[in-house]
Amino acid sequence: MASASNELLTHLLKDVSRSFYLTLRVLPGKIRPQIGLAYLLARTTDTIADTQLVPLDQRLQALQALRGRILGTGEGPLNFGDLARRQDLPAERVLLEKIDAGLALLRNLTEADRQRVREVLSIITSGQELDLRRFAGASAENVISLRTDEELEDYTYRVAGCVGEFWTKMCRAHIFPAAPLDDSWLLENAVRFGKGLQLVNILRDVAADVRQGRCYLPGEGLAALGLQPKDLLEAQSEPRLKPLYTTYLERAEKHLLAGWAYTNALPRGSIRVRLACAWPILIGLETIKRLRAGKVLDPHQRIKASRGDVRKVLWRSVVRYPWPRAWKAIASEAILP
Repeated sequence: MASASNELLTHLLKDVSRSFYLTLRVLPGKIRPQIGLAYLLARTTDTIADTQLVPLDQRLQALQALRGRILGTGEGPLNFGDLARRQDLPAERVLLEKIDAGLALLRNLTEADRQRVREVLSIITSGQELDLRRFAGASAENVISLRTDEELEDYTYRVAGCVGEFWTKMCRAHIFPAAPLDDSWLLENAVRFGKGLQLVNILRDVAADVRQGRCYLPGEGLAALGLQPKDLLEAQSEPRLKPLYTTYLERAEKHLLAGWAYTNALPRGSIRVRLACAWPILIGLETIKRLRAGKVLDPHQRIKASRGDVRKVLWRSVVRYPWPRAWKAIASEAILP
C-alpha cells in the first residue's frame, strides 16, 4: 500500500497537475496525502467528464458509478478501459487505470478524513454532472451559455469554492485545531478564494471554451450588451464584451484578495499552509493583470502567468515572509499596473 501511495501521490500527481503539485509539495505532511488524494479523485472524475470522444450517456454513467464508489454507496466494478484508451495524455490514461488503487487509499483514511474527502467530491461531481447535462449538444455551431449570474456563482462554488471549505476543515483538524480563529469567517472567505481561482480560469479560457460550445459568461449579461454566446467566436466582439468581462475580472480580483485576507488570518507559524495559499492567489492576480491587457477572444493567444512570474512569486513570498508588513504588501503590489 505504501508503494501504491507513493506512485499515485507523487509521480502520477505531478504528471497530471504540475501547478497544483507545486502547492501540494509545500503542504505539511499531516494533510498532504488527504488533499493530494482528493485532487487525484477529482481529476479522475473530471477526465471522465471531459472525454468528448465518448458519448454523453456513457460518460454520465461512468461518472455516476465512480461517484457511488467514492461516496461508499456503490459496489460495482469499474471498467474504464474504453475511456482510458481515448486519452491523449498518458498520465490521464494511467489515472483511469489506477482508480481502484486510489479508492483503496480512500478507504485507508481515518473515518473523519474519509468523510471530508467524500463531502467535497460529492459537491464537485454534482457540478461536473450538471455541466455535462447543461452543455449536452454544445459545439462551435451551437454555443450554449450559462443563463444567469446565479448559475455562474453556483458553478464556481461546486467546482472550486467547496475546495476552499475542504482545505480549511482539513487544516483545522490537523494543523491548527486549537487556534482562536473565526471559523465562519474563514469558511466564507475560503469559498471566495476557491471561486476566485475558478473565475480566473473561466476568464482565461473564454476563447477555447466557446470553440467547444461552452460559454460560462451568463447569457443575460451578454444580452444586455447586445451579444449572443456565438458572437464570442469572433475576435471583433471583444470591445463590446469588455465592460462585462472587466466586471468579472474585478470580481475575481476581489475574491482573490478575500483569499489573501484568509491566508493572513491563519496562524503565522503555519508557514507551509500560508505559502500553499499565497502562491495560487499571487499567480491568479498576475494572470488577471495579463488578461486586462490581452486579447481574450483571440484563440491563438494563451494568456497566463509566465514561468518567470511564477518563480518571482515563489521567491518573493519566501524571502519576505520574516517581515509581516512586507509580506502582506505582496498582493497589493501584484494588482498595480
